[in-house]
Amino acid sequence: MSVVIVNEKQFIAKLTKKLKDNPMKNARIAVQLAADAVRNEAINSIARGSKSGATVQKYNPRRTHQQSASGEAPATDTGFLISQISASSYKQNKTAVGEVKSAASYSKFLEYGTRSMSKRPFMQPALDNSAGKIKKIFIRQGLLGRKGSKK
Repeated sequence: MSVVIVNEKQFIAKLTKKLKDNPMKNARIAVQLAADAVRNEAINSIARGSKSGATVQKYNPRRTHQQSASGEAPATDTGFLISQISASSYKQNKTAVGEVKSAASYSKFLEYGTRSMSKRPFMQPALDNSAGKIKKIFIRQGLLGRKGSKK
């Protein structure tokens, strides 16, 4: 599929006006897309990342589970942790706020570790790994200028 723009200057002028006329709407869209990107990165690190921890037998139901090693994202077992990661955005005063959270009660223990278990972070690395995507989202929504531009 190809798109033909008949009057490029007019198209760019209209697009620029639309972006400038709706900064909060564009910010909310960008923040939600950014939150979704971080959520997806966190889920992928749990579901698809390589795990090098111990292999253990689990019961009820009986299964073999490959654990994650210290410092790796947690290894998925039942899928509960993944199902509890959500992304949302909202307006607070004149600010668009994005939020990615895990409602699983044990999420903080995985992220930061405990006295008896080393950390298996998945949220902060997801944010760090999504930085480039987030910047591109904000540029695409007209909220950031490209490198070298005056925006």
